[in-house]
Amino acid sequence: MTESCGGTIPVQNGYPVPVRRPDGMLTHELDPQDHGPQDACGVFGVWAPGEEVAKLTYFGLFALQHRGQESAGMAVSNGRQLMVFKDMGLVSQVFDESTLGSLKGHLAVGHTRYSTTGASVWSNAQPTFRSTRRGSMALCHNGNLTNSTRLEQLLSERTDAPVPHKENMDSTNDTSLVTALLATYDEPLEEAALEVLPKLEGAFSLTFCDEETLYAARDPQGIRPLVLGRLSHGWVVASETCALDIVGASFVREVEPGELVMIDENGLRSRTFAEPEPKGCIFEYVYLARPDTQISGRRVHEVRVEIGRRLAREHPADADMVMPVPESGTPAALGYAEESGIPFGQGLVKNAYVGRTFIQPSQTIRQLGIRLKLNPLRHVIEGRRLVVVDDSIVRGNTQRQLIRMLREAGAAEVHVRISSPPVQWPCFYGIDFASRAELIAPGLSVDEIRRSIGADTLGYVGIDGLTEASGIPETNLCRACFDGRYPVATPEHFVQEES
Repeated sequence: MTESCGGTIPVQNGYPVPVRRPDGMLTHELDPQDHGPQDACGVFGVWAPGEEVAKLTYFGLFALQHRGQESAGMAVSNGRQLMVFKDMGLVSQVFDESTLGSLKGHLAVGHTRYSTTGASVWSNAQPTFRSTRRGSMALCHNGNLTNSTRLEQLLSERTDAPVPHKENMDSTNDTSLVTALLATYDEPLEEAALEVLPKLEGAFSLTFCDEETLYAARDPQGIRPLVLGRLSHGWVVASETCALDIVGASFVREVEPGELVMIDENGLRSRTFAEPEPKGCIFEYVYLARPDTQISGRRVHEVRVEIGRRLAREHPADADMVMPVPESGTPAALGYAEESGIPFGQGLVKNAYVGRTFIQPSQTIRQLGIRLKLNPLRHVIEGRRLVVVDDSIVRGNTQRQLIRMLREAGAAEVHVRISSPPVQWPCFYGIDFASRAELIAPGLSVDEIRRSIGADTLGYVGIDGLTEASGIPETNLCRACFDGRYPVATPEHFVQEES
């Protein structure tokens, strides 16, 4: 059942269940067979007595919107009760002034979601909520767990109930398992977390809370980012530093891999639940993180410009103009132009408001394909030899449409440069790549990919060049989507194919 906002709300077990609004996702539905790498989720948490924590969370999530556009939610505590509000849609669609005004308290956690496990439905929106023997808790998760089957068995053992099947649970994502496990302990939430967190495998950056305390935790590999910031009268944790900036918090440090942080009226304290083995996701530098975010002491924009410089050295081109595929290709295109001496130009205009709409596009509109998102500047492109810089190629359909559009606009030559190596393997840690069978790179040479997408030349930055540009040692990075070397055990059902 699906109703628009203000329509009938279905009832389940005596409680109203919000439903997903009709929502035509132009960015995906234009070509269901070819969406780019989907962002991981964004998490946020704030402990700030005397502040409007719901509004701080709203703006923090707004800064993290690029990490998830399917649903948004927050939980706010006033010390006596924990209130949760969540729904499908963008942050600005889910919350309004009256809703935020009703969420009073001194601490909050928030989440903006793109589903990597579980369906894109209301019941999988976060925060997840559970009553416990000591009160209640709400939890937000960025990442993906790889041992969900074992966690289900553990939950069954602790509750003396059959192994829960996904269809019988109130949600089908791995986050609900963590919340359910934490709720089975009689001890305070801090002690329960120290029992549960070491049992989790995969990627997890968590913000969670009970009525009094804000918690943040990061997996021992630190695959997904999580940072700590200071307000004048409180603390903030968030997926990226850009969320600290928007709420006026000063960056303090990253939450360390294997660390559990607790913040309450007694201040901030920290405990280590696992030995750190840093393996930060290199794709954060390529695409996921906002360019104004800082990771490991370096601005992402700076890294992406350096990637572009290395790309120009590795794959020079004889051309008239370097142009990005906006927005993710822009910093690397600037670096390529700077290093090569070829002028930088904007040959494509992006429609910033194509993303989500309440109007389902017609088939005729769908057939326009990429033109709904990007439109060429013919007078800039016509007769020019172009270097077109993009962040990645997944299936190749988008690049194929783009190159065709540029040629129709009069481009003399199209030289494609990609600021990441070929994507060869799926991600199990919070990025929704295509399956290995759907990726264009496995089994094809670079020249075969070039012919497939219709480019005159094609060049990818090398994996060593990308690593050097990040400034992080190879031993401290997860590069599995490029080299197939997974730092944490993959799900049992996944069998690696011969590369």
